Amino acid sequence: MQIQVNGEPLEVAEQSNLSDLVAQLELSGKRIAIELNLEIIPRSSHADTPLKAGDRIEIVHAIGGG
Repeated sequence: MQIQVNGEPLEVAEQSNLSDLVAQLELSGKRIAIELNLEIIPRSSHADTPLKAGDRIEIVHAIGGG
């Protein structure tokens, strides 16, 4: 099925969840924030958040500095 990630179309497997997407994008272990259809999804809910065709996802990388 097709979703949109950071404004770009992306094909993901049916029955995928946010954790699957993070793994597909090779972002596991990275400091990221995910917004799904304008709602921030806590990391603790990624495995329990299914994806649906047409979902719009924004992924932001946390960058430290000082």
